[in-house]
Amino acid sequence: MIDSAHDLSVTRQAKALNISRGSVYYKPRPLSAETLAVMRRIDELHLEHPFAGARMLRDFLNREGIDIGRRVWRR
Repeated sequence: MIDSAHDLSVTRQAKALNISRGSVYYKPRPLSAETLAVMRRIDELHLEHPFAGARMLRDFLNREGIDIGRRVWRR
């Protein structure tokens, strides 16, 4: 979509496409294997206990030795 070698500047190309210039330069960071494992465990717990909220899921994780706060894993 955006070509840095184009005659138009990146700013004008972004404006023409009606996208944020910051999104052009943004490079997502890959997630670590540990983070992916915790996310998978959260999904498993949520499927086992669909009624569990953030605090209860945090407690389940803490009992398993995964020390994490409820606001951190919500991201």
